[in-house]
Amino acid sequence: MKILIANRGEIAVRLIRACRELGLSSVAVYSDADREARHVREADEAVHIGPSPADRSYLRIESILDAAARTRATAVHPGYGFLAENAAFARACRDAELTFIGPSPEAIALMGSKTAARGVAMRAGVPVVPGTERPFDARSTDEEIAAAASAIGYPLLVKAVAGGGGKGMRAVDSPQMLASAVRSARSEAGSAFGDTSIYFERRLRRPRHIEIQLLGDNGGTIIPFVERECSIQRRHQKVVEESPSIAVTPELRRQLAAAAVSIAREVHYTNAGTIEFLLDEDGSFYFLEMNTRLQVEHPVTELVTGVDLVRWQIEIARGERIDVNFDQALTPRGHAIECRIYAEDPDSGFMPSPGVVRLIRPASGPGVRDDGGVSDGYEIPVFYDSLIAKLTTWAGTRDQAIARMARALREYQVVGVKTTIPFFLWLMRQPDYEAGRFETTFLDRILATRSESFSAFTESEEELLSVAVAIDAFLRTSAGASHTAGTLPNVWLQAARREALRG
Repeated sequence: MKILIANRGEIAVRLIRACRELGLSSVAVYSDADREARHVREADEAVHIGPSPADRSYLRIESILDAAARTRATAVHPGYGFLAENAAFARACRDAELTFIGPSPEAIALMGSKTAARGVAMRAGVPVVPGTERPFDARSTDEEIAAAASAIGYPLLVKAVAGGGGKGMRAVDSPQMLASAVRSARSEAGSAFGDTSIYFERRLRRPRHIEIQLLGDNGGTIIPFVERECSIQRRHQKVVEESPSIAVTPELRRQLAAAAVSIAREVHYTNAGTIEFLLDEDGSFYFLEMNTRLQVEHPVTELVTGVDLVRWQIEIARGERIDVNFDQALTPRGHAIECRIYAEDPDSGFMPSPGVVRLIRPASGPGVRDDGGVSDGYEIPVFYDSLIAKLTTWAGTRDQAIARMARALREYQVVGVKTTIPFFLWLMRQPDYEAGRFETTFLDRILATRSESFSAFTESEEELLSVAVAIDAFLRTSAGASHTAGTLPNVWLQAARREALRG
């Protein structure tokens, strides 16, 4: 099997590693902006698929299929994002006699519509958040929309029928807010997913976001895994994930797992997928949606179960039956936490920070995993999500995993662009986070009242680090292999921190 990876960045690197471990050939695809990208260098082959904008490269089905034909690839892994949940793409791969490493096009189409997915959950006997059972499109009248909202009651959420990631979602607290929320949600959904259809859900006051990872094979076996806690969100987008959840008891875990399996069986689901739930303050849970792909946060599940989810995606696509032990999958081994490190400036409202990464030195050591997609000299493009890496720590207890994460974040060095590392260092020290007292509104609430800077570095420290990078590059050029890259910058980094403490 030769696998074409229809993606970029850290997830493409993760998939290339899986191919290498399985003895399989990998094919990368890249746009103009990604000519020098890490995933291009690490794959066995690489094919240029178009200009930098995603709609002219990574989202062009014909370009992906042409790359597969040119390299004689026999399978396609979509990763996450881009075409991963595009039923037309999965169908096109099937028509081209390519193995699509994911669920069937029919399952993607059905569960990709949030209103249709709600219907599946109800047929499976799983509770859903009260809401509208049909979508509102451009033909729906203002009167119909207002009446439906009134019937559900306020507060409510306006949500896009297609897509995910918090796009096309608006909170509405009163009837006066409804019209503008509908307009902006539709506009964002149209730009992101090409579909302006929306629906309404009652807004739970302070729920937790809990999800169950699944693997299903072609023989009908479906294995649920230990839950992931995904309530640390900024503007409806996850930024920290962990497993297991401090709020989930063993009995509740079994209930969530059984509900997730029931939904997956209803659509004859195969390969990797995730059922997402809202957990209310009273312990009630409700189906939210299904992601018909590998999740960004899959490393935390791998670390607490010892199961390689990507390997199993490939094995299932090759026709293998799952031999993961059910009890092993639902019994957490220690605790794992993941922080998504973005090229963003947390002191400027998390605005993107594109530019050249002059130096990147990931953290390491016991219980530390770095899923990175960027190397020294790479320029973060403005065209895509600015994720640099996913830093995940594992330890025997949650407190130990938090302490290990704080240590790893302090070690992680990125020079040239702003990152979210200072924000995560701050978050790890928040008493409510440490105690597990949070839900989906927690982060937005505390950020709204914060006025201090997150910055771990002063301007003078940045200057010192810039000099350190220049000296490091000079010594590597002049001394060759005799100079250990990164040693001198660490010395300067420590000096810069000492100066900051004095100041």
